[in-house]
Amino acid sequence: MGILDIRESISWTCKPTWKTASKNTLWCLLGCSIGDFGTIFLFQMAAEPYPILWVMSLAIINGLITSIMLETFILSRQMDFNNALKTATGMSLVSMISMELAMNTVDVILAGGVLVWWVIPIMLFAGFITPLPYNYYRLKKYGKSCH
Repeated sequence: MGILDIRESISWTCKPTWKTASKNTLWCLLGCSIGDFGTIFLFQMAAEPYPILWVMSLAIINGLITSIMLETFILSRQMDFNNALKTATGMSLVSMISMELAMNTVDVILAGGVLVWWVIPIMLFAGFITPLPYNYYRLKKYGKSCH
């Protein structure tokens, strides 16, 4: 299936779906940001410098973990813990990894991998906008939501 087939198979103009996809993406962004920013900040405060690729890789992993933890907590208020954890771990890793890569790429390009106040909004915007079309597509095409 080519890109033209995808565009023709779903409507990209459904405002309720964009709204739901945006809300889901924001929840994921919150969870990912906690682990990502926390990791970068921790290593930034360390007395000894660490390789940027190592720090950014660990930030991505921690972002994925905190996103799953936050989602599990949110879902556990609606269902039992085991189902909440299963749902949270079944979220789209494509969406979360693309979000993390976008955020960390912006940080490295604009601030050299250092967490500074002015780069954070740009990182968050990149982290939000990158997976949003994919989240919309999954929601519209398959009725599957990340959250």
